Formats: sequence, structure tokens, C-alpha cells
Amino acid sequence: MKAITLQAYGGPEVAQLCHHVAKPQVTAGHVLVKVACAGINFMDIHTRQGKYAHSATYPVRLPCTLGMEGAGVVVEVGPGVSHLAVGDRVAWCIAWGAYAEYAHVPADKVAQIPGAITFDQAAAAMFQGCTAHYLIDDVARLQAGSTCLVHAASGSIGQLLVQMARRRGATVFTTGSTAEKCAIARQRGAHQAWTYEGFADHVLRATDGRGVDVVFDSLGKNTLRESFRACRTRGLIVNYGNVSGSLTDLDPIELGEAGSLFLTRPRLADHMADGATVQRRANAVFAAMLEGALTVEIAGHYTLETVQQVHERIEARQQIGKAVVWVDPSLD
Repeated sequence: MKAITLQAYGGPEVAQLCHHVAKPQVTAGHVLVKVACAGINFMDIHTRQGKYAHSATYPVRLPCTLGMEGAGVVVEVGPGVSHLAVGDRVAWCIAWGAYAEYAHVPADKVAQIPGAITFDQAAAAMFQGCTAHYLIDDVARLQAGSTCLVHAASGSIGQLLVQMARRRGATVFTTGSTAEKCAIARQRGAHQAWTYEGFADHVLRATDGRGVDVVFDSLGKNTLRESFRACRTRGLIVNYGNVSGSLTDLDPIELGEAGSLFLTRPRLADHMADGATVQRRANAVFAAMLEGALTVEIAGHYTLETVQQVHERIEARQQIGKAVVWVDPSLD
């Protein structure tokens, strides 16, 4: 079968398209899926760069097949799996191997998808949608009257956070690197959007000096300390990504000085611990999409042959919105 494999860490050039990879054999607790479409995520970039080389949460090791999110049709069911059957239309995330014609996926990572959701929509929505869902529901617990700041709000997860927060009745402030990206955030429902320069001052002015209840910070090094300043006393900082690098010199006393803040660094895997939770989150995301309350915009459709080019675009911040790779369009 065809697959994008990784034999060494490095730049986009190490993501190699191989035409004669052995088809996976289904094992206990797993299903074999004929892949229709795979999502392309920053986690794929981080995998390729080696950032998960020693991770216990995401134990992906070399050699491997790239792609941690996909959608397709179950073609084989392993021993011990009773809730899935051959022919089921499914989607999954945080299980690697989606950049291939067939993927061997743990059954407890798989969600069934409604007939009205296409494979590319499912592959585009599963990772970002479930991430936004647990950040809003489990971590921030936003409700009507809450205030929040979403960094990088034109990005795939950022756009979903804005929409979900607005759906909860929260007031949503956002940031972006350009006026164009700020405009995207406003289109998704942000009350106000600013570029990064002076964002904490903007937030304080907009909240009469109080600060927001929650900051969703996916950037890390370049924004985290200013995020502290934008947050209210005893507020919550959710650092769910480190796109600009890690803040390696943080002294916990800074959280106290900033107003007895709470800082968390959550990961999706700990909020997708079993199959029932995976299906519940997926159901919430797909239902909101079908109601028209949640827009998951696919900014680009690609093929396995062009995955290297997409990685280059993502690293250069030229890709705005979700990218997906069609593996077998005939399945949709």
C-alpha cells in the first residue's frame, strides 16, 4: 500500500511517500480502516520534527507512518471489539498512521460518524473539534457571562474555540498576527480582535481593568507572560500549545504575582481516555456542525503526493484553516 513514512526526524523532505508498505494486520482491540481522508495537523509537524520522540502521552516512535487523524470505512475488526463492525463509517484522532491507504486504529480511539457528515469533514473536525470541546467543556467550563481570550483565533482550533465559546454565551476576545487573520476571528463570532502587540492592554481596557476569566494560549513563549497580565485575579491560563516555543524559565511565583493565577498544560489524550468519551465528544462536534452552529472550514484538499508541500506551507504559516489529504476520494 501507499503511505507517508518517517525513518528519521527533520524537515518536510523526511516525510517520504512509499508505494510498497505492508498492509497492517488487525490485532486485538483494534480495527483496520480503509482510509478515505486524513487531517493534516501541527502535531504531524511536531512528530516529523521529533518533538514526541520521548513523549509518554503520545508514544509514537521511529519508524512510523505519519498522520494522527483520519476517516474511512472499517474493513476488519480485531478480537475483543464489539461496538464496531465491518462497513462502519468512522473517524479517529491521536492514533498515528492515517497518511496511508489502510490504518490500524485502536478501537477506543474511533468514533462512528453520521451519514450526513462527509469523510473530509470528519477528518477535518475530529482532532480540532474534540480539542476545542474538552478545552471549553472540561478545562475552562465556560458559561453565559464568562469572558475569554483566544490567541491565534484564525487557526483551526482557534476558530472552533471562538464559535463554541460564543455558543456558551461567553464574551470572546481574540488575537491574530495580521489584520486579515483578525477579520477571520470576527467572522467566526469574536467580539473584538487585535494583533499581538499590546494585546494585554487591549484586554484590560475592554474589561474595565479586570481581565478575562480564561486565556486560551497555543503560542507559548511569545505570549504566555502577557497572557498572565490579560487574565483576572484567580483566573485560568490554558496553555495548550507551544507554536512559538516553550517557556523554559517560568518560576511559579510569577503566577502568584500576576494574581494567584491557575496555569494548566492539558493534552487531548487525557480527555479521550475511553471509547465512550471519544464518541460523546465526536457526537457533540458533529451535531453542532449539522445544526449549522459550528463551521469547520477546509482551506485545502491535497494528496499523498503533495504532503511535503503542505508541511512547508504550515511551517511557514501560509496555511490558514484546516488542510486535509484525500487518500481515496471514491469512498465518499
